[in-house]
Parts: sequence; C-alpha cells; structure tokens
Amino acid sequence: MRGVLRISGPRAREIVNAALLGTVVEPGAERRVLTGRFGDGVGSQPALVLWMPGPRSYTREDVCELHLPGSPPLLARAYERLLELGARAAMPGEFTRRAFLNGRIDLTRAEGVLELVLATNEDERRAAAGLLSGGLDRRTASLRDELEAARALMEASLDFDEADTGHVPREELDASMARIEEHLAEALSWETARQAPSALPMVVLFGPPNAGKSSLFNRLCGGSALVSDLAGTTRDVLTALWPVAPAPVLLVDGPGLDRVATGPDARAQELAAIGRRSADLLLWVHDASAGAAPAEDTLPRDVPVVGVWNQVDRPRAGPQPAPSSAVAEWVSVSAREGSGLGSLAEAVRRALGWSRPGGPSGSSLGRDLFLRHRGALEEARRSLLQARAELGQGASLDLVAETLRGATLALDVIGGRTTPEDLLDRIFARFCLGK
Repeated sequence: MRGVLRISGPRAREIVNAALLGTVVEPGAERRVLTGRFGDGVGSQPALVLWMPGPRSYTREDVCELHLPGSPPLLARAYERLLELGARAAMPGEFTRRAFLNGRIDLTRAEGVLELVLATNEDERRAAAGLLSGGLDRRTASLRDELEAARALMEASLDFDEADTGHVPREELDASMARIEEHLAEALSWETARQAPSALPMVVLFGPPNAGKSSLFNRLCGGSALVSDLAGTTRDVLTALWPVAPAPVLLVDGPGLDRVATGPDARAQELAAIGRRSADLLLWVHDASAGAAPAEDTLPRDVPVVGVWNQVDRPRAGPQPAPSSAVAEWVSVSAREGSGLGSLAEAVRRALGWSRPGGPSGSSLGRDLFLRHRGALEEARRSLLQARAELGQGASLDLVAETLRGATLALDVIGGRTTPEDLLDRIFARFCLGK
C-alpha cells in the first residue's frame, strides 16, 4: 500500500530537497522519477519522487509527488515534516483551482473533475467525462467566436454609409445572429443529453394510442411532436425539458401502449418499455372522452405514477377516476386548451418529493451544474434575441453590438472568464482534499 503527498508551487523543489536524504532535484530539472529516502524528522522512509516542473504540470506550477509507505502513522509524520519545512495544507479542490486560475483548464473541465470524483454509477461517470473532455467548452468557445465576429461586423459597418462597399446589410447581420441562435440551441441540447441520466429526473408519458400524449408533450415543452387523429402516429422516443419549478425535468414522449404491435411498431414498444422502467415518474395519460381508464395491470410496480385525465374539453369527457394503490393521484387537463397544467406540475412536484421545504430531494452536483450551464446559455440566448429585435426595429448598430456583448458575457460565465469569486468558492469547496 502506498500513500501520496503532493506539493505544488514555487517552493516545491526547495521543500522537497530539504526533506530528501542523499537525493536532490537539480535546478532546471526536466520531468523525472527519482528514488531515495525521505527524512521525516524522526527517521527516514523509502520514497519515490515524481518531479513535474511547470508549466508542463497539472497546475502549471512546479509539482512534486512523494510516494511513500502507506502506513497512516508514517504518512502523518511525513505530512507534518513538510509543514515544518514551509509547506501549507491544501484547501479542498486547491490543486484543480490552481489549474483553473493558471489557465490549464477552463471551469467546465474543473467541474468535470469534480463530477468524476463524486460519480457513483456509469451514467454519472459518462456525464462527467463529457465535461472533462471539453465538449461544452468547445461549443461555447465557437459560439463566443461567432458572437465576436458578428459584433466586429456591426462595429466596422458603423464607419460606412449604406452606399459604401464596406457597409454590411442588416439582413446579413440578422442571418448571422440566426445561425448563432441555432448553435446555442445545439449547445443546450448537448448539455441536456450529457446530464440527463444523472442530473434530471426523467418523467415519461405513456398510455394507450391516441390519448393525446404528443399534444400534451408539445403543450408542456413547446415541442413539435407530430400530432394526428390516427392512432400510433408516434414511433420515436422524443425528449425535451419541462420547466417544473424549482428545477426542470426531462419529459419523454414515446409510442402509445399497444399489446399487438408487430414489426417496427414492436421494436418501438420495446424501447418505450425500457424507458418506462428507467423513469423516475410515469404520467399515465388517458382520453377522458374514451370511457373508463384501462386496467392497471400494464403499470410497473416499482415506479410512481400520476394519472392524467386528458382532453376534458371534449363533449363526451367522463368523470376523473378515483385514486388507487397504483395511481396515487389523478389530474384533469386539456392539452388543447392548456387547462389543468399548473395542477399537473404540482402533482409532479409532490410525486418527486419537491413539495417539501428545501426544494428537490436528492439534488445532485450534476443537476446544480446543469442548472448553471443552462442558465448561462439561456441568458446568452435572451441577449441574442434582444439584439435581433433591436436590429429589426432599426436601432443603431452600436446599441445592437452592446446588447450582443451580453451574450458573450453570459458564455464567459460558463468557462470561468467572468465567474464571481464566491461562485468559484462554492464550486471548489465541494472537492475533496488532494484534488
């Protein structure tokens, strides 16, 4: 068993050399591995020394790792000896914070390190790996470049009249911002897909064909699922964010429950069944005008269920069913008119345990990070939409460019370029020591 003590900073070589017996790290030494003895002030211990000079180290500072015997008393004495020689105990997350402050990693990658350390299952590990690989940073960096290019066009155009060749037509500027808006939507979709398994509760719509699930999905999420009076229109599984305060959920719409499906429809049913088993909550949707609710034998017994008595605006709508052991609560809604949606959101909050004081139960780091990233992306989108509106209303280009700058500032928060110090404190305080 081996214990590791890590030192980072301008005095790393000085302190390590003071502790080593018969071995020294020479000035200007390149990355190397040394063996020797560590003098702990009482005796000595065998030591493997990993020397990693800056800036080619994790923190971009001189870093030294001492690999020592894993005996807790020996490690404690070695640790005390380093403090006696002038080292300081690291704060939680300080090594990663130094890497961030020194430009080795951006804030999203630092958050990826934290997510990876705290991951408890494969889904969380994959979500962390997505951040650590720089997926969100690459997307926001390219968006930032596009925003800066659009602002540069506006500011350059200020120096020319419309008849001059250097003038950029407003239509061209608007088309540029429209493309950026599309790329913002793609970045948000990537982050939603990355975090969905670990950060967002999954709420699945299911029920018989033509019960109005896709209409309800569109109403709740502003989606564009195909809606038809023909049963079985939905074959693919659709996902979107449903903003159920205080946090969003991932709403899933799939094919209607059909016990005699064959061919491609049978495969669609299999995928829908997998989704139901993975759900945090099921919304069992029925057409209120189609008669009594079907038998409950199709309901999974290990997933909470809220019944949705849909299309109550229809003339033949029947009375809402009573609660049962399988369906604790029913809610009457009209996807077409939008009535009852507030009551449905309340029922979802109760079923997920969000109605208790303190907000969402089981809140995870992944959800916190998702909300931060999503908030910044949406703030960037709001600034972009405002800039497009000002451009269309004939506002001066310097005003439009300044509004567009707000979108850039929002993206800078994600990567940590303009992140407040107190937010950095909250993020890095969640790291364990030694990271």
